[in-house]
Amino acid sequence: MNGSNIFPTRRAAQYGIRIRPLFVGIALALALAASLCVVSVSFAQGPTDNQSCLQCHSNPELSMTLASGEPLSLFVDSDVFHASIHGTLNVQCVQCHTDIQGYPHPPANYLDRRDVTLQNYRTCEGCHPDNYRKTLDSMHQVALAGGNRNAAVCTDCHTAHAVTDPATPRTRIPQTCAQCHSTISDQYIKSVHGEALFNDNNPDVPTCIDCHGVHGIGDPTTARFRLNSPQLCAKCHTDAAMMSKYGISTNVLNTYIADFHGTTVELFAKQHPDQPTNKPVCYDCHGVHDIKSTSDPASTVSTQENLLKTCRRCHPDATTASFTAAWMSHYEASPEKYPLVYYVNLFYWVIIPLTIGALLIYIASDVFQRVRRRFGKAKTMADKSSDQV
Repeated sequence: MNGSNIFPTRRAAQYGIRIRPLFVGIALALALAASLCVVSVSFAQGPTDNQSCLQCHSNPELSMTLASGEPLSLFVDSDVFHASIHGTLNVQCVQCHTDIQGYPHPPANYLDRRDVTLQNYRTCEGCHPDNYRKTLDSMHQVALAGGNRNAAVCTDCHTAHAVTDPATPRTRIPQTCAQCHSTISDQYIKSVHGEALFNDNNPDVPTCIDCHGVHGIGDPTTARFRLNSPQLCAKCHTDAAMMSKYGISTNVLNTYIADFHGTTVELFAKQHPDQPTNKPVCYDCHGVHDIKSTSDPASTVSTQENLLKTCRRCHPDATTASFTAAWMSHYEASPEKYPLVYYVNLFYWVIIPLTIGALLIYIASDVFQRVRRRFGKAKTMADKSSDQV
């Protein structure tokens, strides 16, 4: 009995010595596997700080080939990014690239380089919802929806990784627009506005966005835009403080509205804003993007000869300089400018009040005499009646 009891005990002890290392080995293996899984998961998710991303993307040679066969550089200049607005605000890469959480990245399904932009620009809405919504009604978005893949989106104007103040310096504004509108930009640079901006850094002259807007750019070919354009020009040209610097008359809007052309345009703008009119607005006479100073011989209104050519666009029968001599170039008549008109106006300013004043005095004196006579007769009759009594 004792021997039989001792045998199992010895055998169990013997097995126990053998089983323990096995369990320990399995436990260690499971622990190692678990740690590898944690490391693997951590590596798959990856750190989200910008420095981790730039470890790879600061390599100038990092690139990929798109489905179209075009190469796409994946290089991000760390110095440029850190100096950008996003860099100074410590915006994280994954705040924009929300589909990327670690390495390896998910496969990129881009058709071509333009498709990269069109698939990624919508991320701007996350931080800039108001400006993004304005673009949805803009002329650019209308063109994009109509199939024009080259229509400008957020990153075309602001870039992706080098975002800086878009209006510093102000010359950057037309230079940005020139990426798509180079012909118009060339005209603007040679205009009175463009020369003052690029040569003198003049802060008063308008740039593209002052006339067309920034994010909600409308269609400048519509009747509504045309009818409202005089008020657009008037924003600067009726500013007395601004115009006094350059000796320019601020009566441009008043004198325009006072004549037949402007009166008709104003009525259309208020009552029929979407109905076209054949009456001229400011840019029909002065130009659109190629506006010249009125003292420039190349200006469309600088001389009687040039002005006559301009008027003939609407008045083909205008053949003599006398046709344009009646226009006073938005100036009010004065002894220095258009003295004949000034003195004729002065004559009427004097004679009309005197005539009306004399007439009123005559009428008043006549009424006074009539009233006086009537009261005199009444008094005489009253005196006679009292005497008879």
